[in-house]
Amino acid sequence: MTLSPPSLRGFRFPVLVADIGGTNARFAMVTDTHAATRVYGSVPTAGFPGLAEAAIATVLDHTSVMPRTAVLAVAGPVTGDRIPMTNADWVIEPLELIRRLGLESVVVLNDFEAQALALPGLEGDDVRQIGGGTAQANGAKVVLGPGTGLGAAAMIHTAGTWIPIPGEGGHMELGPVSETDYRVWPHIERQEGRIGAERIISGSGLLRLSRAVAAEAGTERAFERPRDVTEAADAGDEIALRTMDIFVRALGRVAGDFALTFLARGGVFLGGGIPGRIDTYLAHPAFRASFEAKAPHSALLATIPTFLIRHSNPALEGLASFARTPTLFAVELEGRHWSLGGATGPAATPE
Repeated sequence: MTLSPPSLRGFRFPVLVADIGGTNARFAMVTDTHAATRVYGSVPTAGFPGLAEAAIATVLDHTSVMPRTAVLAVAGPVTGDRIPMTNADWVIEPLELIRRLGLESVVVLNDFEAQALALPGLEGDDVRQIGGGTAQANGAKVVLGPGTGLGAAAMIHTAGTWIPIPGEGGHMELGPVSETDYRVWPHIERQEGRIGAERIISGSGLLRLSRAVAAEAGTERAFERPRDVTEAADAGDEIALRTMDIFVRALGRVAGDFALTFLARGGVFLGGGIPGRIDTYLAHPAFRASFEAKAPHSALLATIPTFLIRHSNPALEGLASFARTPTLFAVELEGRHWSLGGATGPAATPE
């Protein structure tokens, strides 16, 4: 079987790009193939009734440049002409956006698909390596992002093209491994009888884990926000420190599973809202030890690097890279592209 390069030749500029999460929406503009990404900022989704109002207030009211195309990343499955947001009250309606914003076409991707699109271009200060290993230039890459949930996607290179592979791997099963795990896991609140990775490796998961650690120790902790746990750990609180140790080990285990699944010789990248706030804990040997503890393939995992993403807007940059040079990526657009005619199909060709 031969993978054909994408038929998509280009978008009509200017292109509005937006990363729309459950809590915040971030906006930027790309005016042509060679222009730098102009970031307009981040606004809370709760502050606006919908995406059109947020885009107008954040971008269009501050520039005379009117976009002709919008490329969006949303936290949730892209299905049909009405796309409900996960963890937000917005419903994305591409045809309504075309009407309200005067666009010619709209493309909607998964939020971690956008993160994956950024991976080939991350370099220098955009990332910081954690532990050993050496990335292969065209090796498969994985991005894993604990935040509101646990997002994940992969990037595969073949036939001169990068192919993003979004998924719901954050809901994979996560069971106990160490003696400490076996004591704590019975106290973790389950979802329909199971413990998925997101039940632990996320903002709400960190709080859930802290309650389980406290219960196993026969005590309680009234942490209300994830930062309460990290701040307590920084101050030497024993329950918080144990929570962070288990959290980091669990993240290392799941990252290692993804590395094995995709043979990610290009590296595993940690994004999302949490890793940047716990970098000192990720630097502890526990993270890499858990990542590499994949017998019989521990030696292989030791060669695969792990990186902390430091770029301030990786999803926006991924969308911008796709907008500038779509032929470098094989992105499935059927059912995810809307144009003035109202039909889904190939994106607009250049002017």
